[in-house]
Amino acid sequence: MTAAVDGVRGMTELRALKAYGSQGIRRSPSRLVVRALLALCAVLFAVFAAAAPASASSDTQAAYLADRLRENPVYVTDQLPREVPKSMARDFARVAKSTGVPTYVLVLPSMADGEGLLGAVHDRLGRDGLYVIIDESSVSYAMAFGISAPADDALTVCLYELPYDAGPLREFELFAEVIAEGGEKAAARAEAARGMDEPAEMYIGPSDRENQSFLTGMFLTGVPALILLLFPGVRRWRQKFTGRKAPHRAPRWIAPALALAAAVAVPVAASVTFDQTTSSASPRPRAIDLNARVDRVAQGLAGDPVYADPESPRVLDAAQLTQLHSRIEKFGKSEGGGPVFVSVVPQLMEDESEGDEEAFAAAVHDKLGEDGVYVVADPLYGDIEVFNHGLRLDSLDLLLSLPESIEYGDDKADEAEDHLLGERLDALMTFLDKAPRTDEPESAGDPYPVSNPVTEDDLPPLFGTDFWPGLFMGVLAAGLLYGLLEGVMGIIGKVLRRRRPEPPATEALPEVSPTEPSMSYLRGMARVELRALTADFESGQAADPNDARPGDRFDAAMLLIDGDTSRVQDPATDAATLVAVIVLARAGRAALAGKSYNRCCAVNPLHGPAVNRHHVRVSAEGSQRRLLHVCGRCRDTAIAAPGTLHTLVLTLPDSSGSRVPYEEAGELLSAVPDGIRRLVEKVKETVRVP
Repeated sequence: MTAAVDGVRGMTELRALKAYGSQGIRRSPSRLVVRALLALCAVLFAVFAAAAPASASSDTQAAYLADRLRENPVYVTDQLPREVPKSMARDFARVAKSTGVPTYVLVLPSMADGEGLLGAVHDRLGRDGLYVIIDESSVSYAMAFGISAPADDALTVCLYELPYDAGPLREFELFAEVIAEGGEKAAARAEAARGMDEPAEMYIGPSDRENQSFLTGMFLTGVPALILLLFPGVRRWRQKFTGRKAPHRAPRWIAPALALAAAVAVPVAASVTFDQTTSSASPRPRAIDLNARVDRVAQGLAGDPVYADPESPRVLDAAQLTQLHSRIEKFGKSEGGGPVFVSVVPQLMEDESEGDEEAFAAAVHDKLGEDGVYVVADPLYGDIEVFNHGLRLDSLDLLLSLPESIEYGDDKADEAEDHLLGERLDALMTFLDKAPRTDEPESAGDPYPVSNPVTEDDLPPLFGTDFWPGLFMGVLAAGLLYGLLEGVMGIIGKVLRRRRPEPPATEALPEVSPTEPSMSYLRGMARVELRALTADFESGQAADPNDARPGDRFDAAMLLIDGDTSRVQDPATDAATLVAVIVLARAGRAALAGKSYNRCCAVNPLHGPAVNRHHVRVSAEGSQRRLLHVCGRCRDTAIAAPGTLHTLVLTLPDSSGSRVPYEEAGELLSAVPDGIRRLVEKVKETVRVP
């Protein structure tokens, strides 16, 4: 029960007792009982009135807000211009009408006991309906009085369906939407909302924009640079893996054209993708929004040196106000003293001064136009700040010597609902009385500038801040990525070469080709050489399109295996056939490349093309010599150590498992010393091709 209500009831009872007492003069034998009752009622009234300061403060705040709602069902405070400018009242009023029930809206700074305030405001206003409190970020409290409205379900839906940065207006729109759906649908929607994942944020911050700028810069230089690096790289990798050049090489201008197109597309795509311009849902405040609270406080101080914010809980009772006025008047008449202006007003990050007491005091001083000591006392958090503007007081001493018990309070003040502001302000006046005087008037100086409330939520431009470092990092990243690709392709190439080995180089054949090859070696080499010959034919790159040698040699090799390359793995394919396939495939590849390979080494056909003719002794028995076409290695051996040349003669396994010179392994290879052309003819004769 509030003190005002107690007082009214007490006075009513007092009047009733007095009336009853006047009648009791005629009915009662004694007036002592009546007088005792009157005295007891007076004592009880005084006790109850003194015991309810918090209720009185709540009543004063609720009465003020009820009066505002009586004038307009939507009231927006002037203390949150950075987040909820007072000019948004029309938007909230529009949304309030969509609920379908009488709705009363209070937009106030966040508070602890919103439900208690709503109940008190409803009692003072005396109108049934849906009462809502909205703070700087969300719909914080809602209660229905005398009507049916799913207020709790609507609050639940807002909590789970919207991200925390959606803003109070967007959240109130969702709140009104759920209220209009009715109780059954609202309950089902609230239950479903509880199981939803947390929604993504609607807005980004300056650090997110810096990341976007950096990424845009990286892509702007990195993508074109990577294109210019990849085009020649891909050609090189393809030639390396396939062993041949691309049949149709792209024009040289393709890579620069694509790089230029990427350089144009990246900023366009970034501008469309990263199109955010603000970091908050709050609209830009107007000048009238930013000046509203300062004008209100200055107007109040013009008529009374103590201004208590009516939207906030009352923290100074009548006795404390009287005492404070007396102390202010006394200080004004003291030596070096002067006017003292006390603003009991909340200091919030969302207000025009960004919660800076010094900036607020300076603004009030400029608006009021009177020198004096400006005191800012926060009724919500209990802080007290003092600033001298034009009096003969040591401004630095006021700043540095103000006791913490006055400025911030002690543990007892923290626990008290009124933060003991009355006692602390009285102590402040004592401190001012004792403060050192100066010869000349001083001022606190200009306060530090606060953030521009109009542009503080604007995001930096996309092509600024970290965009420029991103350009450099893009080139570096392109180089690193290309180097990584080179390494990966190198590893892939090695793996592929192991799984699909390439034919040995022609120059290395005399050194790497064995004299006594196994059947597995011959099968593997035949498979590799046939695959390489087939790939060269499919590429269509022939040195001389009119040269028939490549086709003849390819056809002869395929005739030996009946056109099926898998036949080289067949155990029924003998060693002589495999050697012939290897020799024909190598000769065919050489002809396609325009190289001379008309005769192979007659000592060991696996040594590759012959370089000249030489008299050689191919048998360990006797001294008979033969004039044969030989490779460079066999020629050098025939000259330097002719007696050892027989060790280089190719031998093949026969049907019995013993090894014999290749010419004795089958009739097919007897044509090898006579040249590739004769070998092709021998193949056709063997398979009876006309």
